Amino acid sequence: MPRIERSAHLTWEGNVARGAGTITAGTGAFDGLGFSLPSRIGRPEGKTSPEELLAAAHGGCITMSLASELTQAGTPPGRLEVTCRIVMDEVDGSHEIVASHVDAVVAADGLDDASLQLALEQADAGCPFSRLLRRAGVELHVGAGLA
Repeated sequence: MPRIERSAHLTWEGNVARGAGTITAGTGAFDGLGFSLPSRIGRPEGKTSPEELLAAAHGGCITMSLASELTQAGTPPGRLEVTCRIVMDEVDGSHEIVASHVDAVVAADGLDDASLQLALEQADAGCPFSRLLRRAGVELHVGAGLA
């Protein structure tokens, strides 16, 4: 696989408590997503957060990796429904990402639960985001069930 690089452009105005910013994808896939401290720690009110973007990245990576593993095993998915929840908590007086919970529901002809669990294990092991989070000491909970 070739080296992959992606970027985002962020702006921020004001102090951390009352300021706000925007995030724009370098690809143009999204533009001007709002983020702020109040929307990060309280109600999102239509804005995003670094944690939400990490959840999307980890969930997206696992989804593609699982689709690949299932296809290689001869049971390509008809549909994958994946949810990823990132947990940030206070640890020793600072905030850290402490967990990522990934749950998938898989519809694939001819797929049994044992084969799904094996494919999920391989997908998790092959996902660059899972490996990155594990190296950082984050607890990963990855599960899947049949639709």
